[in-house]
Amino acid sequence: MALGDAILACLTERPMTGYELAKTFDSSIGFFWKADHQQIYRELSKLRDRGHIQGREVVQSGKPNKLVYTLTPEGRTALRHWAARPSTPASTKDDLLVRLHALDSIDIEPLRTDLMARLEHHRDRHANYERILKKRFPEGTAEGRLDLGNLLLLRLGARHEQMVADFCEEALDALSAMTGKATVVPLDEGKREKGGG
Repeated sequence: MALGDAILACLTERPMTGYELAKTFDSSIGFFWKADHQQIYRELSKLRDRGHIQGREVVQSGKPNKLVYTLTPEGRTALRHWAARPSTPASTKDDLLVRLHALDSIDIEPLRTDLMARLEHHRDRHANYERILKKRFPEGTAEGRLDLGNLLLLRLGARHEQMVADFCEEALDALSAMTGKATVVPLDEGKREKGGG
């Protein structure tokens, strides 16, 4: 998947400014497809050059004018062609997993510290997904295709984060058993990083 495909998918929801697209990436697509704001603006120019999107200037009183992007018929066709191709399973590049592979050659304490930090990170992300699910889908059901897609993504995200948190706990328990040290108690709920929702 290319960034342009993700942008085209976002623009199927509604016309957006570059700023709104960047915020959408931060609060939704960014959970599974990372892009910074400058990358998004560069890609918008490329998509416009290809004729996949068009920009319409909106005059604002007391503020600079803004450019609102919409999909063109060519952009919808490009999105459909992209979506019809088989997806590519994600590859994993995680230095923590490489450290576990080299467990017999590294110091355990820094690894335990890293695992505890990862555990808290994934617990926090899981809690964030759960908050969003309860807020957007309080009944646990979706209306329409767009809502169903978002509900399924949120459920996958929550399951993934829970699975990784469970793995971190399992790894910490195994390291504790191996070294004879008790697993350190995780941070209190009140000390955790608060996520948006």
